[in-house]
Amino acid sequence: MGIEFKHERLASGIDVIAEIDHDAASSAVGVFVRTGARDEPAEVMGVSHFLEHMMFKGPEDLAAEALNAAMDDLGASNNAYTTAEMTSFYAHTLPEALPAATDLIVRMMSPALREDDFETERGVILEEIAMYDDNPFWVLLEAATERHYRGHPLGHRVLGTTDTVGSMSPAQMRDYFRRRYTAEASTVAFAGDVDFEAMVQRIEASTASWARGAPPPREAAAASGAGRFEMERDTVSRGYLLAVMPAPSLADERRYAARLMSQVLGAPGNSRLHWTLVEPGIADEATAAYFGQDGEGLLVAYASGDPERLEEIERVVTAELARAAAEATEDDLARLRSKAATGVTIGGERPADRMQRIGARWTVLGEYRTLQDELERVRGVSLADLRALSEAYPPTPATIGVLRPGRGAA
Repeated sequence: MGIEFKHERLASGIDVIAEIDHDAASSAVGVFVRTGARDEPAEVMGVSHFLEHMMFKGPEDLAAEALNAAMDDLGASNNAYTTAEMTSFYAHTLPEALPAATDLIVRMMSPALREDDFETERGVILEEIAMYDDNPFWVLLEAATERHYRGHPLGHRVLGTTDTVGSMSPAQMRDYFRRRYTAEASTVAFAGDVDFEAMVQRIEASTASWARGAPPPREAAAASGAGRFEMERDTVSRGYLLAVMPAPSLADERRYAARLMSQVLGAPGNSRLHWTLVEPGIADEATAAYFGQDGEGLLVAYASGDPERLEEIERVVTAELARAAAEATEDDLARLRSKAATGVTIGGERPADRMQRIGARWTVLGEYRTLQDELERVRGVSLADLRALSEAYPPTPATIGVLRPGRGAA
């Protein structure tokens, strides 16, 4: 029968979307809320992620244990995540369990926010922050983006900091929830074997009490870039470098070229950075990635190795960034287009993945594209596109962060 897309906007402002495939053996549902780290006041940085944790503690009439047991009884695979752009709560089930799983997800969206749960989760999140603080890549990425955006909320850390999470109050969280978790900020996405009309009616009835109010427009970032900075830590024994430069936003069609450019530079095992840094033994690892965001984008290059060779690593990274577009070949691009197309296709095989794709895109951009549309755009990227991208977004690092062992390191 093929896949059919449907969309209905409820009177409350909630968008309900679905990629329906009645031949699928499973179904998936996700509630996406257009709020994340970039929407937080600086003093409560991390509140979106903290709130994500609190949702699993249940509403007033359903404790966490009962909520978890109900999901288990349905055989559902459920979880959530928070980014700079959005927060998502989702479940992957057999089709017959989808209505009940959807009801549970919706009930989660009216959390009790109990104070004893709040203190318990504060401790969990502080441990999570400490865990990421032991990861050199995340240490550099957070420090670099914070400096790169010069105080703009795009530089906020999704987990927050020990100071902001440690001092946050339940009242501050409740205020943030009331302002940001509204019907107009929400999208409910389905994929797989779904009775769309029945689920629309179900959502409409179960969300009638949700707060109204459109999310405020996001402020565009001002000029970005912080030059070069260095950090030292006694807990590391290797040297690490991370370079950040502007790139197209998620709404920009050039994002497909940016994605492939990041692969030309830093695809694992076969890329310019691999062959110039890892293969000759100058670095232990060297990668690149494109991060598309609402209104902004970043190209990030990362490498690690002997601290004594960091200056050499930096010279190679800077040189490869400068010449990658000009020296890329049609063979390079054909190989990477094929890999990217394979990744997109694999991501479309499971209803859970399709639900995430359409839900995230609708939440940020308010639009739908078929998987075939995405494949055609990936396959359509040319060498001329890469070179035009390089002219529009010169691959010269605007922010470079270096992390070295401290003097007290063993």
